[in-house]
Amino acid sequence: MAYFASKDRYNKMKYNRCGHSGLLLPAISLGLWHNFGGTGDFKKMKEILFRAFDLGITHFDLANNYGPPPGSAESNLKNILQSDLGAYRDQLIISTKAGYLMWEGPYGEWGSRKYLLASLDQSLKRMGLDYVDIFYSHRPDPDTPLEETMMALHTAVQQGKALYAGISNYDAETTGQAIDILENLGTPCLIHQPKYNMFHRWVEEELLGVLEKRGVGCIPFSPLAQGLLTGRYLDGIPADSRIAGESIFLQKEHLDAGTLVKIKALNQHAEQRGQTMAQMALAWILNRRQVTSVLIGASSVIQLEENVATLHNLNFSKDELAYIDNILIP
Repeated sequence: MAYFASKDRYNKMKYNRCGHSGLLLPAISLGLWHNFGGTGDFKKMKEILFRAFDLGITHFDLANNYGPPPGSAESNLKNILQSDLGAYRDQLIISTKAGYLMWEGPYGEWGSRKYLLASLDQSLKRMGLDYVDIFYSHRPDPDTPLEETMMALHTAVQQGKALYAGISNYDAETTGQAIDILENLGTPCLIHQPKYNMFHRWVEEELLGVLEKRGVGCIPFSPLAQGLLTGRYLDGIPADSRIAGESIFLQKEHLDAGTLVKIKALNQHAEQRGQTMAQMALAWILNRRQVTSVLIGASSVIQLEENVATLHNLNFSKDELAYIDNILIP
């Protein structure tokens, strides 16, 4: 059965301006990091993407290595675009990144011009697109001049293969340098994608200030700390959880006794707010004025809908924020 988007989808989402640019992004964006690769359920992928768009999520975020296997998330998106969502291409923001290992040899990862532009060509082919809306340098390269990496992003925009340039996982100092280089080239840095959640707050020290001062958007990933902030681990480690599956991103030592105490206290406060812990954790990030959008993952339509319902309660009092800080930083 053909897909037709909900007519009232744009009334269901909040949209925020990305830095000083003209681009609006949904407050909640969908990342295809997990659950959209070649080992996933393709029917479920379609259901999640269709429901996301029906809820006003216009931004789908990918990277060249998303899978598994690497690249398969982009290939799956191509199939969904060609069968259904492609009719709405001009209403979508599709982003991809390059920086991590994708193929053998000296040109298969990091930040060289050779790797970034070759990877973008591969990503466009996998997705069946003429351009992506945002192309990111996925991580800084300590052995490649920053100018070379930023020049590659500039070239991608100049060639029309990307509309905007972004960076991810850059520290505050390198971010400022990257912004300067791109600005001088005439391709402003649109957005930064850092890891940020209640348990991982490094961006608050300097990075958010740099982004605000320079007019660059911020779209945090891993806002739920790989599931620690979802309530999933309140009563132990479920057999089908990421920790039980020995995920390289979430391991048993991340759920120590101190962390569990914090999780239970956070969950109790979320209940007092009339939210799930996941909803409160997302709202807490969106409460930061520098944050344009927050990237969520979804393994089901129900989970997606629950996360989007965060938008019904985004406000925190100063006392609440102080109380949460006391939980997180006793």
